Parts: sequence; C-alpha cells; structure tokens
Amino acid sequence: MSDRKLPTFDELPKFKHFSGCAWDVWGKDDELGTINLLTEDVVKEAAKEIKLGKSVCLNWPVNFPEKPFFSRQTPILHVWKKWDHVNDDSISINTQSGSQWDGLKHFGLIGDNIFYNNTPSDSIFRGHLIIDDPLNPDHSKIRLGIHNWAQHGITGRGVLVDLVSYYTDGGKKPLPYDPWTSHAIPLKDIEDCAKKQGTTFRQGDILILRVGYMQRFYSSNREIREAQLAKGEYFAGIEQTEDMKRFLWNNHFAAIASDQPAIECWPPAPVTHLHQTLLGLWGMPIGEFFDLEALSKVCAETGRYTFFFTSWPLNILGGVASPPNAAAYF
Repeated sequence: MSDRKLPTFDELPKFKHFSGCAWDVWGKDDELGTINLLTEDVVKEAAKEIKLGKSVCLNWPVNFPEKPFFSRQTPILHVWKKWDHVNDDSISINTQSGSQWDGLKHFGLIGDNIFYNNTPSDSIFRGHLIIDDPLNPDHSKIRLGIHNWAQHGITGRGVLVDLVSYYTDGGKKPLPYDPWTSHAIPLKDIEDCAKKQGTTFRQGDILILRVGYMQRFYSSNREIREAQLAKGEYFAGIEQTEDMKRFLWNNHFAAIASDQPAIECWPPAPVTHLHQTLLGLWGMPIGEFFDLEALSKVCAETGRYTFFFTSWPLNILGGVASPPNAAAYF
C-alpha cells in the first residue's frame, strides 16, 4: 500500500472562506483527485477481500428513476428490429438521472465559478463535443472529464456503513427518520455504526453509506412515489459540518457513495454545500443512487462489511458524469 504521508485536513490550506483545499496535493495539472489513492499496491491488497467468489451488482437499472429529480431527462430505451433475426437498441440518458458518479466537471465553487484545481468555469467546454482522434483529443475540450476515472478505474476496497441496519437493529425497529426528508446524518452515527459492525478504515477505501432511499422506494407504491416527486427534492444525507469534512479527508477515502439522490442532506445551505468541498476542493468522486439492498443482505449474512469494489465509468472523453457500472466481490 502507499506509504505516502498526506496532509491532515487542518494542514490543508484555505481557499478564501473554504477550509481544506487539496489543489496542491497531487499537482496543479492533476485530473484524478482522490482516485490517486487507488495505487497498484492498494488494489492488490483490496483483492484479498475476494474469498467466496460472490459478486453483487450495485447499480439501479439505467431505466430508473422513471421521473428523475433536479429536472433531468427521463431515460429512454428504444428497441427495434433490423431484420427478423437481428435487433438493435439505443438509449438516451442524463448521466446523472440514476445511479451515478458525479465527475469533476459537475460541481465547482459557488460564487467563485471555479472547478477542481482552480479550473475557471469559462474554460469548461460546453456544447456538442466532436472529437476526431481519440488518441489526440483537444485537451482544452476534455479537461476534468469522466474519462480520467474511466481509464484509471475506481477499484479498491469497498466499505459499507449500513446505517439503515444500525438504526433499525437489523430491521427489528422502524427507521427513526424518513430518507425522503431533509434529515442530516451525524458523523457520530457513522462512526458508531462502523464500530458496531467491527469496521475500521484504511487509506484508499471507497466509503459506501446505506441511508434508506432505495428501501423506501421499493416499499412504496406508485402513488406514494408520485407524491414524493411532487414535494420536490428533500433527502436525508450526511451532515455538512467541518467535522464531517475532517473525517472524510483524514481517513483518506478514495471515493464516497450512498443510496440517496444526493450524498449530503438536501437541500443544503449554499455556504455549507459539501459538493463544493468533495468535488471542487478535493476531487473526490461522489456516488449517488447506488442500489445497496442486495449488498446489505450479503454483508449481514457474511458478517463482512468490506469487499473488493470495482467501478468502470463510461469512457466518455470530456464527460461530466457516468453510471458507475459498480460491483462488490466477496
């Protein structure tokens, strides 16, 4: 595993009113962010998690949700017959309508209009991107694109912190909050849940939080789901505090994901918006809408909350985000 000593959160410089700016950690031209932590040694060590040969899909079907949040386009799958013995299909999606990684071009610093590594918003290419040569693209048009993570891979040790199971004592009690409301998950509960699971963290882990959105979705009928959509975007998620930032950085997670439509309690106040820190200051992938229901069952059955994790985002040169194509291996 990497022996490189990284600065602590409190050792990182400030950027204006933001604490914990990591732009200098991997160099001014870096486009990987915390994915740099997934070194060959880290991946080799993580592969030792495979003992049973069991794999678990962590992706919601690309067709879902049928009516995405945040005014995103509905996924459309079209299948047609070319000949009697041949079919083709096409799919049209917003890469952040369902299971997703938010990439480094997705969210910058509000008011400052800059993205990871001090990249000006005006320098981000927008519009119909045409690339003539995949081996020699115009870098100015694809800077900070999702292809950087796609070509590296998001592969390492995954760690599930199953907050739903923790709060409900394995399903014996009701969840004390509604995942479809603005409920902030305190850092203490994440730490206590991990402790109860017997989970310890190590540098380069992919942190995965089960907060309850998917369980609520699967247990609700269409009428309830429609009512939630009409209400607007209100979701449970991690609290937006300096201690939460300190925890996430000092554990040196390579990425963070959950089953919620937003990783953080939503809607956030602009000043506390964690997307700014995670993506804009650290370059940390944010995974949202992961389907963790099957993973939760396997972790409970095996008593193991760590596993080999792989994710291969779509190799879209200059892309903003991508479905994760993620899996856990036990």
